[in-house]
This record gives sequence, structure tokens and C-alpha cells, in this order.
Amino acid sequence: MALFDRLAHRYDAWFEGDEGRLIFQIELEAIRAAAQTAPRPWLEVGVGSGRFASALGIDVGIDPSEKLLEMAHARGVSTIRGRGERLPFADGSFGTVFLIVTICFVDDPMAVLQECRRVLRSGGKLILGFVPRESPWGKRYSRVAQEGHPFYSHARFYAIDEAEGLLGEAGFAVEGATSTLFQPPGHVERLEPPRPGRSGTAGFVVFRTHA
Repeated sequence: MALFDRLAHRYDAWFEGDEGRLIFQIELEAIRAAAQTAPRPWLEVGVGSGRFASALGIDVGIDPSEKLLEMAHARGVSTIRGRGERLPFADGSFGTVFLIVTICFVDDPMAVLQECRRVLRSGGKLILGFVPRESPWGKRYSRVAQEGHPFYSHARFYAIDEAEGLLGEAGFAVEGATSTLFQPPGHVERLEPPRPGRSGTAGFVVFRTHA
């Protein structure tokens, strides 16, 4: 994606700020909780600069942005350039696929989900992390998107029910949910443990699903 190639360093630098570092750790723990016992090998679609993939030990990451892939590779992630709508992998190649906020930035979310299902082995898992539109964080990002934010103006945020509906339409069933980031925007001051279940007041929700 040309946008992320052009602004790759600005995107990655967000994680180095005080709030960015805390939010990353908070979201990482929620993903880690959802990924317990998830079968390998692992693929992250929309790996970006590789921060989650590196921390989680994800085996392969794919992204359309060459600049972000260079950063991911520097963090020790095995990377492939490509798009989620057409994954360059054979059927049944992976035990688990991760979509961490990626669903908000793809042109065709249904095509991406269907491709994720195709490359999963029998009994495989899809782990979807997203910012609920109805949450304080979703409302904040939607507002700055309308103001022309360089990243969020290209995003589409989904309500929790919408995200689950998309998953169901693509053939996935939610088997568990985790919520985190209950601190309000601009006031993230501490780490917080993830909570089981889905919450519209959480800034980050993770679905663990199976086909």
C-alpha cells in the first residue's frame, strides 16, 4: 500500500511514544491470551512493521508495503510481500492466521477472511483483533479520520456485532473473546490485563475463531 510505504517510519514511530508503548503491550497480552494452544505454523496477514509478529513468535508475515516489510524483516520476521485478498499460499498451509487491526484497512474484508479460511488447516484458528467502532477509542479514531488523519482516514471501523457477522459470513465461528484497553483515549497510564468476553467499552477486542 503506497500510503504505508510513504509513511512507514511515522507509523512505526507511534509505538515508541509513551502511550503507544503501553497500548502495544496491552493489546499484545490480549492477543497472547487468545493464541494459547493455537496450532502452528502461524501467519499474520497485514504484518506491518512486525512488532506483534516478533513478540508473538509468528512464523510468517505478509503485507503489501515494502517499507514496512523491511522493518518486520529487521525484527526477525520471515516476510512475504502480498495482499490478504490473494494469499500466495497453498490450501491448508497454516494452523493459525492472525489479523491484528488489519481488517480495518483492507479494501475487501470478505475476500481476506475467505482467503484466511482457505489457507487454514482442518481445525485451524483465525485470531482477529480490532478496535470496536462503538468504543471510546473507535469513536476517537472515527472522529480524527473525518478530520483527515493520514492513517485512520483510510480505515473502516466495525462494531462488535458487525465483525462477528463478517466472520460468520466467511464461515468462521467465534469460540472465545477477550477485551482490553478500558482506559480512555489520552489517559493510558498503566498496563491492564485482558478480560474474558466482548465489551463495547473496550478499545481492543480479540475473537478466537474456527472454521
